[in-house]
Amino acid sequence: MDKSKDVREFLMSRRSRITPAQAGLPAYGGTRRVAGLKREEVAMLTGVSTEYYARLERGNLRGVSESVLESLAGALQLDEAERAHLFDLAKAAAPSRASGTRRVRAEVRPSVQRILAGMTGTPAYVRNSRMDIVAANDLCFALYTDILSPDALPLNLARFMFLDPRSRDFFLEWETIADDLAAALRAESGRNPRDRALNGLIGDLATGSAEFSTRWARHNVRFHRSARKTLHNPIVGDIELTGDALELPGEGLTLIAYTAEPGSEFQEKLDFLTMWSTTHKRPVEPASRTPMISPPEADARD
Repeated sequence: MDKSKDVREFLMSRRSRITPAQAGLPAYGGTRRVAGLKREEVAMLTGVSTEYYARLERGNLRGVSESVLESLAGALQLDEAERAHLFDLAKAAAPSRASGTRRVRAEVRPSVQRILAGMTGTPAYVRNSRMDIVAANDLCFALYTDILSPDALPLNLARFMFLDPRSRDFFLEWETIADDLAAALRAESGRNPRDRALNGLIGDLATGSAEFSTRWARHNVRFHRSARKTLHNPIVGDIELTGDALELPGEGLTLIAYTAEPGSEFQEKLDFLTMWSTTHKRPVEPASRTPMISPPEADARD
């Protein structure tokens, strides 16, 4: 991965989105030839010379002090994820060390598997930083019917999102989720630039999906912590859930748990799906205001 290019394009993209008025600079007459701030304006706001900032925007962050990075983050009005990404890019510019590559786990401890199994009313899965789902509970398999199964693990969410046409039917707000996923991968690339498998994944997505390439070129970064999603499940139809990310310290893994709004029709659907995932049979009178779709497997056994 060309990290100098990443630095250059990230800084240029952040600079172009801020107007002088947003930066608190006086407005001058005439037509500006650049979108957003000029290099000299960013340099002034950062407290460095124009020449020094030009060096940074050419992609050279080697040796830049933390105080300059903090000032630059303030000048560009970076949010928490963008600030962290800037610091990650600066770390990547430092001389390589043998320990520079962080190990990405592809398995989970038995105790974590037991935690997943115990979350009987909550669909949940565990993924690593490359977006590989490495473990899931029965309710999550039911939620991801025809997509996720024990035999299909590990399943890479990014490959499914951008290379599998079924993703557009499953994720009803596909564009938003695609934005978030590409931004999360961009952030991970900054944190772990020497991960060959991650770089290979990004290369495959860039060559196989114009949708991914477009999003990757925006250099947006985002922390993947909580998001509301509407999914289409063949058993209960459309269901709106909130997914929360819970880090597993020291593991390099994240547990994603889905919940529904209490008392909502979506909670009723989730309750029905929980019952179905346990018995694989549709109850005689499901408590729901919305018609349920009876799975063929259940009909065949009734």
